[in-house]
Amino acid sequence: MRKNIVAGNWKMNKTLQEGVALATELKTLLAGKQPNCEVIIGTPFIHLATVAELLKDSVIKVSAENCADKPSGAYTGEVSAAMVASTGATYCIIGHSERRTYYGETYEILREKVQLALANGLKPIFCIGEVKEEREANKQNEVVKAQLEGSVFNLSAEEFGKIVLAYEPVWAIGTGLTATPEQAQEIHAYIRGLVAEKYGKQVADDCTILYGGSCNAKNAAGLFANPDIDGGLIGGASLKAEDFNAIINAF
Repeated sequence: MRKNIVAGNWKMNKTLQEGVALATELKTLLAGKQPNCEVIIGTPFIHLATVAELLKDSVIKVSAENCADKPSGAYTGEVSAAMVASTGATYCIIGHSERRTYYGETYEILREKVQLALANGLKPIFCIGEVKEEREANKQNEVVKAQLEGSVFNLSAEEFGKIVLAYEPVWAIGTGLTATPEQAQEIHAYIRGLVAEKYGKQVADDCTILYGGSCNAKNAAGLFANPDIDGGLIGGASLKAEDFNAIINAF
């Protein structure tokens, strides 16, 4: 069964103390409620263990924003998938456009990260999406197809079934621009079609595909109403509990 998900991605924001305060506020807002979606917050590495412990009895799941492409060893400053899993986090965001752009993460590197996350019991939230020039050249379909083929279509159907996809038009991240619900639905349907071609209709029907890119309380309901949009990967609007809760309530 396909899940509806609202996932927050805090990025490099919030000190540990501020992050704990935000997680506590969100936990309080959702106490005693059963949202119509799974709620996930993606926090910086230093928050993971504390926040996972804080939220272990709540409806909120915890995600890392990244993991290393090596299992362990002399990689100073890196954090392995096993380390992430040991904190109590259950998800890991992989392939965000900021990682691809600023840190040169290639299809091969992302393939390793996905496999290590799965091997350690984490559910990858795998990000795909085109930049502005690619959208203007009407190349968005071939871009997302290459990103899927390059990093996740090597997986077995069983492995792929553990992955959440997040379509993020790079031109809409943090810019205030948002794909229209029609644009978003069109490419989400295309992505689901690619999954069906590769793994069959059942796997495609069960695949959760999130929209990311300036999704907020005002536009969430319009986006989520589309048949192939199963929730959102939320950036800036996840940094305030009330704003994030309003997006959860869009379901």
